[in-house]
Amino acid sequence: MEHHMRAEYAEGDTPGDPEAPVRKWHMVRGAEEPRTLCGLLLDPAAATQSADAWGTPSARPFCKTCGALYLREVP
Repeated sequence: MEHHMRAEYAEGDTPGDPEAPVRKWHMVRGAEEPRTLCGLLLDPAAATQSADAWGTPSARPFCKTCGALYLREVP
């Protein structure tokens, strides 16, 4: 299964706007999936990153619950 990261924004910020600050990064199953591993439903227009960015500065801040679940799903 391929995972991707999807951005959560603060209330009032426009998902997908390159100027909007990311509140937190979450992990999702598949590039098109808006539901995160922790169960949050994010806007499909929100920015995404490859799962390869997980653990790097570009993925901070990251949802701790998604991180724990992601570690259980990847080899």
